[in-house]
Amino acid sequence: MEEEFPMRHLRTLWLGGAVMLAACQPSNDAADGRQQASLPPPADASAHVIVAPPSTTTTVAPVTGSLPVPPPIRAATTDGAVKPFDFAGASGGVGPAVCRFEGLHLPPGTKVYAAGGYGGAAQSFQIDQSGHQATRMDVAVHQPSAPVVLMLGSYEPTVWNVGWSPGTRILAVLVSGYHRQVINGLPSSVPRIVSSHDNRGACPSFSLSGDRLNSLNAAARQVFGRNVDMVFPARSGKALVSESGAEAGSWVTDRAAQSTESFRLADTPLAGEAGLDDAVRKGYLREATPADARDWQRAAAAARGPGDVPPVYGGTKPRPIGMYHAYVVLKPFTLPAGLYGAHSATFFVPKGVPRPKGTLGHSTLYDFNTLSCAGVACWH
Repeated sequence: MEEEFPMRHLRTLWLGGAVMLAACQPSNDAADGRQQASLPPPADASAHVIVAPPSTTTTVAPVTGSLPVPPPIRAATTDGAVKPFDFAGASGGVGPAVCRFEGLHLPPGTKVYAAGGYGGAAQSFQIDQSGHQATRMDVAVHQPSAPVVLMLGSYEPTVWNVGWSPGTRILAVLVSGYHRQVINGLPSSVPRIVSSHDNRGACPSFSLSGDRLNSLNAAARQVFGRNVDMVFPARSGKALVSESGAEAGSWVTDRAAQSTESFRLADTPLAGEAGLDDAVRKGYLREATPADARDWQRAAAAARGPGDVPPVYGGTKPRPIGMYHAYVVLKPFTLPAGLYGAHSATFFVPKGVPRPKGTLGHSTLYDFNTLSCAGVACWH
């Protein structure tokens, strides 16, 4: 009898809890027609299930009449009101995700030829937003006795114009580079892969600049399954791909080949010296004189002050300023691309004139607004 009393209490509590739980469940004929939710069983017999109280519900009046028909779903196409979408940016496009020529089977005896260099013949325009002027490579292939695959490489942004002799068969072309690379003159049926640093292509990079040829064979084996048969360095933007060294009597290229200038990036100034000459003609620049250099030397010396140095008998001479391709900036201006090496320049920016935009390259800029120097000549 002593144990029946607590058991009765437990049974009472259990029944009371069950009644309360049932009262919390919505009835089958509820006005909103909702289906009762079922709770998943506990993971094991000792687990406790905590039932959250039902959220406050709102009675929704039934909708009378016909519902509005939603508009039809249409896929994005080139039909209708569209405009160009610029996605190329500085990279000149997106490189291949996989470095492989699908379905390409090289016949026995196929030649793997590599051609190129650091860059081709300099052009007066840009084909990308790298800040480098474009170069042009003309590649002529003469190998009528065996099929050919080409490996073309250039660091600079380059347009590759490809031609071949009658009887020559070009099966595929792999292009590597740092900046944008464009193949021009091949029929659309010839597969090609353009894999550069800027387009983040999946193919291994290789170089044909100077004596850095140790990446060529590894890239050729990965893509074509064999080593390079011969390398043909380009000279002055031209590469003759011919093991005999002989030129063909005539050359052909694809009928749809475009002019090199057609790849110029729209709305960009001319590059290199042509861009500087154009800026002088349009009043953005004027040629600097020795007086401009002396004005800078005096202003810079006054800003520095005498400093903690002893006097020098006879005085000291200011550091000379190179005046080759020297200009004074007259109004807001964007520097042309390609101001490297022999194409570099010197710029003086007077007070009140904004500092030009763009890439200095190997050039030097003297800014009277801040009395600061920027560029290679400032390092010495």
